Amino acid sequence: MPQTNPILVLVGGYLGSGKTTLLIRAAARLRDSGVRVALITNDQGGALVDTRMAEAEGTRTEEITGGCFCCRLSEFVAAADRLREFDPEVILAEPVGSCIDISATVLQPIKRFYGDRYRLAPFTVLVDPERAREMLAADADPYLSYLFLNQIAEADLVCFNKSDVATDYPSLPSGFALRLSARTGQGVAEWLAEVLAGSKVAGSRLLEVDYQRYAEAEAALGWLNWQAELQLEAPLSPAMVVGPFLDDLDQLLTRAGIAIAHLKVLDQASTGYVKASLCRNGEEPTIDGELTASPDGRHELLLNLRAPGAPEQLSDIVAQAASSLPGRVHVMHTESFRPSPPKPECRIATLT
Repeated sequence: MPQTNPILVLVGGYLGSGKTTLLIRAAARLRDSGVRVALITNDQGGALVDTRMAEAEGTRTEEITGGCFCCRLSEFVAAADRLREFDPEVILAEPVGSCIDISATVLQPIKRFYGDRYRLAPFTVLVDPERAREMLAADADPYLSYLFLNQIAEADLVCFNKSDVATDYPSLPSGFALRLSARTGQGVAEWLAEVLAGSKVAGSRLLEVDYQRYAEAEAALGWLNWQAELQLEAPLSPAMVVGPFLDDLDQLLTRAGIAIAHLKVLDQASTGYVKASLCRNGEEPTIDGELTASPDGRHELLLNLRAPGAPEQLSDIVAQAASSLPGRVHVMHTESFRPSPPKPECRIATLT
């Protein structure tokens, strides 16, 4: 039986802010310190790159698909309960990157109904400085900026990510924000100290949410998850498959006038894996994994794309890019959609 009431550490933030990278980095640091740790991932659809990455890095992981934690609260608690069988001291959790109202629909219910099983850390919202500049600009997309600004407004703790590449930081409505780099690890120890043993209160803020507007804002994004097996004509390394595939996708999306919110491609072969991701069109991709992995003839590809475009158009673009891969592609899973209107299982609009 579990001996510990684990600390739940939720990290929110807009698509591409680096949540998964931070949580994988934090999990590794905690394990190295002798702390037992687990992770819960979340998405509106299935076939998640984030889950595969966490498992590849050795973190025990559960995933909630088909809706955000707020709309799947009972599933979230059931997943946490399953993880408790392995007696973790910390459970890290990453809600969907388009979600808001986490405090009222997740944090307050957990505090009220599950406080005997879980302790809650302050709710962190991670921010990409470049994305913040885009969302705070006068000509920002009103739907997407609505999501972004409300995420910041309900945070107990705001953190600027990507301090290894950021040169300046915009002023946020929340004021002070910690700075860290999930990629290099700079500031991650300080962030962990704050959320695990600091003075901030978990779930200290609540939003007044217009759920009609919230639904419209989420529906402005197209969601696509795709999984396929690739049998090559001649063996290639995962890096040599992912690089050209991502370039083709970037060019096709740009040509169609579709702005990338977040694009992730994971290639797993018997020789190793490589993950590449983009947060906007034309940028240099972020690469993780084993770049020196040897060539292999068989690859499994997993792709997650979030962009303000019609789901059918996103599907056509992915199919076109896949047709250029140098081998036979067998699609095992594909889904493209706009998120359904959020319907929380439980909403407590008072601080618990």
